Amino acid sequence: MTRLALHWQILIMMVAGAGLGVVLNAKLGTSQTDPLIEHSSESVQVLGMSRAIKVLAGRLWVSDSPERILLQVEDLAADGSYSPRRIVVGEQASIERQLRELGEPWPKQETVSRIVVPTLSVLEDKDPVAYAMFQQYGRSSARRVGDIAKALGDLFLRLLKMVSVPLIITSLITGIVGLGHVERLGKMFGRTLLYYLSTSMLAIVVGLAMVNLIQPGDNGGAPEEAAVEVQDARQSKSLGIVLFEQLQNMIPPNPIAAVSTGKFLSIIAFSLAFGVCTILVGGAPARHIGELFEAMFQVMMKLTMAIISLAPIGVFFLMLSATASQGAGVFSTLGWYMLTVACALAIHAGIILPLILHFLARRNPAEFAKAMSPALLTAFSSASSNGTLPLTLTCVEQRAKISNRVGSFVLPLGATINMDGTALYEVVAVLFIAQFSGVELTLAQQIVVALTALLASIGAAGIPHAGLVMMVIILQAVGLPTESQGMIIAVDRVLDMLRTAVNVWSDSCGCAVVSRFESSGSA
Repeated sequence: MTRLALHWQILIMMVAGAGLGVVLNAKLGTSQTDPLIEHSSESVQVLGMSRAIKVLAGRLWVSDSPERILLQVEDLAADGSYSPRRIVVGEQASIERQLRELGEPWPKQETVSRIVVPTLSVLEDKDPVAYAMFQQYGRSSARRVGDIAKALGDLFLRLLKMVSVPLIITSLITGIVGLGHVERLGKMFGRTLLYYLSTSMLAIVVGLAMVNLIQPGDNGGAPEEAAVEVQDARQSKSLGIVLFEQLQNMIPPNPIAAVSTGKFLSIIAFSLAFGVCTILVGGAPARHIGELFEAMFQVMMKLTMAIISLAPIGVFFLMLSATASQGAGVFSTLGWYMLTVACALAIHAGIILPLILHFLARRNPAEFAKAMSPALLTAFSSASSNGTLPLTLTCVEQRAKISNRVGSFVLPLGATINMDGTALYEVVAVLFIAQFSGVELTLAQQIVVALTALLASIGAAGIPHAGLVMMVIILQAVGLPTESQGMIIAVDRVLDMLRTAVNVWSDSCGCAVVSRFESSGSA
């Protein structure tokens, strides 16, 4: 029997993982400890925690469901009494709605104030003891399966990240040395940058149009009780500082350290400089360096292909982990907001970029999408454009038949600075927050949002939690409260998967556009 093509394998396993996760969540996604669990003093270290947590003797009560997690942790005092604290994990608006509709079935206890945190990751930072106790005793069966699947899926992502840096270095230097002339490199850089800025701006315009058309903040996206007070928050870095830090990141004080820590912008800048100087030196040194990096590139491609063969399995576990803990219900939370983002991303990815492919790159959009489908499906499943980069490079060169000298230059740069989907998402999110908060942004303020999102998308790559930092910058630009981004964190994972696929699709289309003009220019 003929083996199925890779993109079909990935698609089948992605659907299977999502379906299994939804079924597990529906059947085994809810659990409650009844009565309270008594535990002795112990050290707890669960999978994913970097160190053991010292837990005092006491009692624990947990109600775990896809929509919310209720935790009551009671520490045993020296006099034999218990000191309780209550924690709710979930999106604020959804928590308030469920409090009105379902109540909160806490164990009988004197009145205790509770705190609300949006995600388990935030809980781990704020109260590591409560997080460790929940992981040890309180998770539902579906969440346990999801956590195991995430650990296995992360192994696949680690394999991809393992080859990312050496593949970028060898591919980029091989491509630059293969150009033979610095002038050609300058033209390619100019065309690439023009494409990235143009498509990012088009994506932002689409986002602005959709959010003004649908008005998700005025369509019952969340209850009025969860509205936030508007204020001029100044809690984060300014846009100028972020962009200057990006400029600093382009000049690594220690290139070896940049390689070891995976700082992509520093690696790309140093590789470009090394390749350019190799061309300028010329002669035997350039020939030997070219042959060395060409041989290294071939070895890295062989290793990458071996890892890519595991993509269907990795995607299965990644999708299983995403749906087993949240289930299908996550798609109904903040539904109008999610619909707006999804429609805007669909228009940009399904109409604008294919038109660019057809008219500028002279490529058939459907055939090109088929060639790039393994990378796009992996990007959707993993929500990591950097992690998908080895697969994107492979698809561009081997399936889309774009030369290595173009793909090795355009794709690493795109994975670093080209964020069409992310820029679009940030604009929609900020205007949704404004609408929801009752703030009407003028046309001038929306233009500020658009320009700030464009610049911030360029400066986001080297920043941890880039999406949140970008949003803080844009919220500050129009005087909205930075903490209001907490209302959309619960659905961020689903939208992150969508916008990452759009980011990778835009990078791939950029390869086709630049390749066409490079070919015509060299003819």
